[in-house]
Amino acid sequence: MSSNPPQQPVGSSGAAGYPQKPRNGLGTAALIVGILAILGIIIVFGGVILGIIAIILGFIGRGRAKKGQATNGGMATAGIVLGVIAIVASVALGFFVGNVLQDEIENLQDCLDEADNATEQEECREDFGEDIEQEVEEETDN
Repeated sequence: MSSNPPQQPVGSSGAAGYPQKPRNGLGTAALIVGILAILGIIIVFGGVILGIIAIILGFIGRGRAKKGQATNGGMATAGIVLGVIAIVASVALGFFVGNVLQDEIENLQDCLDEADNATEQEECREDFGEDIEQEVEEETDN
């Protein structure tokens, strides 16, 4: 009889010799945050911040998958892609809104400065709303 204890399988670190469970949390988190980032595009900073977080989590998750510590490298990659899309779309939306609103806000301010009473101020606000709608329609048609 041999007095040597049984050896653990290669790649395992469990005390009883069981294989280590995959550490898929970061890849899954990257995907979830990436989806939230896409939804956060409407709030420009939400898309950028969540996009950055999704990219970071995605790269860490991909690293774990490459080392064999995780099995969801595809989820991590999807999180990275969604994060990049969210950042690009948020920045583009920010520029679009900034360009459209800049002129219209100046026009609103001029109108309000020249208004003599509450009725004229309300007309300025209504005109502003209509101008914004028209600008958005023109920009989306192009």
